[in-house]
Formats: sequence, structure tokens, C-alpha cells
Amino acid sequence: MGGGRGEKPLNADETLHLRVDALRADETMQLRVPPPPEPPARGGGRAERRRGARSAGRERAAAGTGAAATVAAVAGRVFGPLAPYWRRAAPYARRLKPVYPRPGRTGWRRWIPSWRQWIGAVLTSFGLLTAFLVTAYAMTDIPSNLNSYATQQDNVFFWSDGTPMARTGWVQRQAMPLKDIPQDVRWAVLAAENESFYSDPGISAKGITRAVFRTLGQGDTEGGSTITQQYVKNVYLSQNQTISRKFTEAMISLKLDNKMSKDEILEGYLNTSWFGRGSYGIQRAAQAYYGKDVGKLNASEAAMLAGLLKGAGLYDPTLSKANHTRAVERWSWILDRMVTIGKLSPRERATYKTFPEPLKSNPLYNTGAQSDYLVELASQYAKKAGHLTDKQFDLGGYQIYTTFDRKREKALTDAVTKARKEAKQDDPATAKDGHYGAASVTADGQILAVYGGPDHRKQGFNESNATTVPAGTAFTPFVYAAGLEHGVHKTRGGPATAVTPDSVYDGDDGVPVTTPEGPYWDRSGKKVLAHNEGGKSYGQITLREALAKSVSTPFMQLGMDAGLDTVRQTAEASGLLSSSMGPQVPALSLGSSTPSAIRMASGYATFAAEGKHTEPYSVRRITRNGSPVPLATPHPKRAVGAQVADEVTEALTDSFRTAHPEAAAARSGVSGKAGTTDKDTAAWYVGTADSVSTAIVVYRIDLTKSLEPLPLKGLAGTSANSVPYALWSAATGIG
Repeated sequence: MGGGRGEKPLNADETLHLRVDALRADETMQLRVPPPPEPPARGGGRAERRRGARSAGRERAAAGTGAAATVAAVAGRVFGPLAPYWRRAAPYARRLKPVYPRPGRTGWRRWIPSWRQWIGAVLTSFGLLTAFLVTAYAMTDIPSNLNSYATQQDNVFFWSDGTPMARTGWVQRQAMPLKDIPQDVRWAVLAAENESFYSDPGISAKGITRAVFRTLGQGDTEGGSTITQQYVKNVYLSQNQTISRKFTEAMISLKLDNKMSKDEILEGYLNTSWFGRGSYGIQRAAQAYYGKDVGKLNASEAAMLAGLLKGAGLYDPTLSKANHTRAVERWSWILDRMVTIGKLSPRERATYKTFPEPLKSNPLYNTGAQSDYLVELASQYAKKAGHLTDKQFDLGGYQIYTTFDRKREKALTDAVTKARKEAKQDDPATAKDGHYGAASVTADGQILAVYGGPDHRKQGFNESNATTVPAGTAFTPFVYAAGLEHGVHKTRGGPATAVTPDSVYDGDDGVPVTTPEGPYWDRSGKKVLAHNEGGKSYGQITLREALAKSVSTPFMQLGMDAGLDTVRQTAEASGLLSSSMGPQVPALSLGSSTPSAIRMASGYATFAAEGKHTEPYSVRRITRNGSPVPLATPHPKRAVGAQVADEVTEALTDSFRTAHPEAAAARSGVSGKAGTTDKDTAAWYVGTADSVSTAIVVYRIDLTKSLEPLPLKGLAGTSANSVPYALWSAATGIG
């Protein structure tokens, strides 16, 4: 047998002859000896090194335990169906699989990935990022609810002449359709904020990147957003400066850009952006800074307003000299940008050399103390007549055109303010509880002026609309009208007997009040007696003369003869509210009812309107962002006959002439009557001039204790020098 210890080694291709005893003597077994592996050459190729590393890995895997083999078997059964695909991908995966330290490399190079690994990492990262963005885009929904600042607007109230009176609401905004915003205004904003608006996809990658960098580096974000992004932030998101908010903003912006047209987005942006001075939207900004509608702005004014979008606190030129300098620089830059992008001709640009200085303050910023009462009345009426809920009205956007006359309101307010001041000087203790209610109403129901009190924010109620004190003898015209219209009944159930202005009644003081069955007894078992002011007796007197001289006793009996229910119905038909009517007892005819100044003026206006009553109203027209809102306008209704109304007016004209002969001589067509109460708790003067009825009431109430009226103690003056009449004459221009 060859290959023994001292024999020559066999070559790789030689045959070894081995004789085996069990075999036949003539048979041999031949074994082929494979050649031994050659050692790898130093500095071999990359493929050879990789194959070597793989071989070593297989050898290590072969040395695994039985448990590992079992796990592998189970995994094989589970992932077996994927085997064909794995076999195809395996060669590529093996090439990308990092082997560290890398064989064949020395030093730090052993830990550097190969170029294939770098490419794989970049492609994988890009794929994951793309998948993340696609998923985020698909999962991001455009919110269905806009935030409150994006939807809420202010309500603006106007005087009867169309000039602004006041505004209400937390937010000063009026939405305007894009068609009503001039091209110069649009492009001034685009030149300042986003000149590529009509071509960009809704986001700015550069701006987002800069914002992210700023947030991570310094804790805040910076501009660079497109107008679409700014609009999304205004109407859907908060103003929080965070990465998550910025990312959400970008996703919504992309979707919104695909859902809405560019013009729709621009319109929304112009109507929701903050311009300072409490104003949101370009329309309110135009009014706040230039006192005009946006449609009347020129390119120069538009450029100034566009500059405010960068920060009104820094660019409102009225706030400081530094602001003015910044505003001028930005205004000039925006106009130049408009020329650059071809939206303003160089010739027109040359005409704008002077900075358009804005108004010093916002003309619609606040309401005044007295106008608060006007706003209160108009708001209540607008919601009722316009069928608007409180929620709808509070969201704003309404333009309320009132019936209030600026000149009459000023005259009335000045007169009452003067009277208050004089009362405080004469008797401070009495004057501190004094109240003055006043209202002027036209024959067709328009409320022209009211005086509601010195300060609505402190007082909290409107003295012109308060139903607190009795009307007194100012109520007797309604009793007179009831008798003239319906006649009287001298027997129970008998036919009515006609009454005329010349019908005679007993005008003495202390006359018992009678019914068809005899004297009227009160609940205490006493006869009810009628009394005149001051206990004065007038004897037999006609109804017309009794009204002219303010004799009370005839009207107390007339009310009983005509029927207290008839008196009540006539007063309500003329304009007094049923809720203010007094008990149906003889005292009803002498003014136990407690109508407001507005309702008393409205009632007397019915007589001036020839017996037709129109419910008092304070709003003529309502629009919302320029579109008309249906308004239920009151229509006149017959309260008393025209002849009866004329006869009442004639008696009231006599009353005015009797009490104020000098004023009557100087002015024709004026009627009016004073009103006093039994316990001197209120003093009235109600009259008509130029088809406008005005009611004035003076009374005392200590609001810290109760709503019970107190004696006037001279606060209303005397019969010869009546404070209510002085206020009435000042309000009507007679005095």
C-alpha cells in the first residue's frame, strides 16, 4: 500500500491502489484524491474576498445547535411560499448586505459602506419618505369647521343718511367677493406676499425648509409661506408656531390647491387676513385706514395696506416714526415689484411719489355711550324682523341701515345732558336717582331718536324703552279717542250713544264715578271719586276743552261710560303694549298704565297718521356682505277713524296753545300735552310737530333698592317751567 511513512507523496492526479482482503485477489478499488485548496493570494479581488466571507459564514451557520435548526424548519414552512421571490432577490440583497469590518480593508476604511450600500440607503430613504408623504396626504382631511376668527365678522350700523354709526362684534371684518376687489389691490398683495401664486402648487418647499430650520434652531418659525398656506393657517389652524402645525398646513394646502380655484383661495385670504387696527379683511382695512370701501382704493393705497400683512405692529405708519419709515420703504418696494411682474406700468408708478398717509384712527373702532342704546334697539329689531338667530347675528357680516336721525339724536342727547347737569347742581341728592327717557317716532313708525340713559355699560337698561312709571294724564287722549270712536253706554246692555268733542261732562273735583247701576265702589267698600290736579273744579265742561285744560274728572267718567275694555283696546290699537296696561279699574283712564317713551310717542303718532298705526321700527334695510336680507317691514293698521284722529289732534293742538301760547304763535301744526301722576312719581310731555311725535318722561328710581318710582321732589320743574316740555321743545326745534 503506497503512501507510507518514508514513501514519496502522491501527486493529485495519481491513482491509489488499495488491496482489500475481502475482495478477490484479482480486484482492486480505485480512489480519486481531490487536490488540496490553494491559499488565497494576498490582495485578491473584491469578489473573492466576499466569497470567502460567505464561506466562513456558512461554516459558522453549520455549527449551529439543533434548536436553531428547528426554528429554521418552522420559518421555512411559514415563509416557504415566498421562496421563489426570495431566490430572485437574494443575489441583490447579498450584495447590499454590509459585512463589518469589511474584509480586505484596513484601518477606518473597513467601516465605510460601499457605493452600492450608499445608493441603496439613499433609494430606501427616498422610498420611505415618499411612502410617508403619500400616506400623510391621503390621511389629511380639509377640516369642515373654520375657526371662529375666520368666520366671525362685525356688524355695522348706519344712520338714516347712510353714514356709519357704530359697529359691534369681537372681530372687525366684512367679507367681499373677489369681483368687488380691484385688480390693483389684488396684485399689490400678490407682489408683496406671493407673486407666483397662480403657478405654484400651494406650498413653498423653500419656505417650509427655512421654517423648519428656524424652528429647530431658534424655537420659532419664519415666513416664506404661500398665500394658500397663509389662508389655511387663518381659517383652519391655530397660530401656534410648531413643526407639526407647519406640516399639517402644508398637507392641507396641497389638498386645498387641488380642490379650490386660485381665485377662491385669494378671495378667502383677502377676507381673513389681519391688517391691524382691529380689522380683518381688505374691506375693513380700507375703511379703517382710509375711510373708504376697498373698491375705491388706488394702487398706492393698496400697496400701503399690502405692506401691513408683514406685521401691522411694525408697518402701521401712525404708531411711530420707525414704523413710518418701514412703511414707506415697503410701500415703495411693493410698487416696484408690481412694475417688475408687469402688473403696474412704469408711467403709473411714476405718479405715486408721495406716500398715502392713512387716517390717524379707525373711524369704526368704537361705539359711543349713547349710541349703545341705538345699537341695542336696532339689533333687537333686526333679529326679529330679519328672522335671524342670535348665533347668526353674532357671526356678523351684517350692515344694518337704521332709521335714526343723526341731527335729532344729537339735539335730544344734548338737551337731556344739559338738564341732568343742571339738576345735579341744584339738588344733587334728588338728581342722583333721576332718570330721563325720550323718543321721537314718525307718523309711519320710524324711530328717529331716543335717549336711553347716560351710560349703557353702567346702567344696563334703556330708559326710552322702560315700562316703569305711569303715563298719568298723558293717557287721556286714548280715552277721548275711545269715546269718540265707540260712543258710550248709559244703560247696561243698551245701545251706544254717540259722543262728540262738544259733549259735556262734570269737571268738578271729587265727583263720584258712576256706572249704569249707580256709584262705583272699590274693594274696600268706598265710593271711587275723580280728582283733578291741585283739587281744582271746572264745572260743566266739554270733552275737547277738558283735554285742552288737562281736566281729569270728565275722562275718568268717560272711560266708565265707553267701557274700560274699549279704552284698553283703543290704547293697544294705537300703539301701547298690552303688557304695560294697568288694571281694568276706573284709574285706568287716568294713566295707571306704564308705557315706555317709545310707545307713548308711537301712540300719539297714530293720531298724526289719521288714525292708522304703524308699529315703531328702527331698521329700514339689512344686507349681509352686500346681499339683501329679507326684512319684515311693518304695515299700517287702522286704529281709530280718520275723523276721530283729527278731533283728538285738534284737542291736543288746543292743549299746546293753551299751555304755550307764544310757541304756538310762532309755529303752526304743533300739538302736545303734559302728563302728571297722582303721587307725583312721573312727569310727561308728549306732542307732535312736523308729523314726528316725541315723548319725554322724567322720573326717580333708586336702582340700588328697587324699581318702585319715587316722588320727583321738584326734579321735573313746575307747570310754568316744566323740564319735560323744555326737553321736548329742544328735541323738536321749537324752543
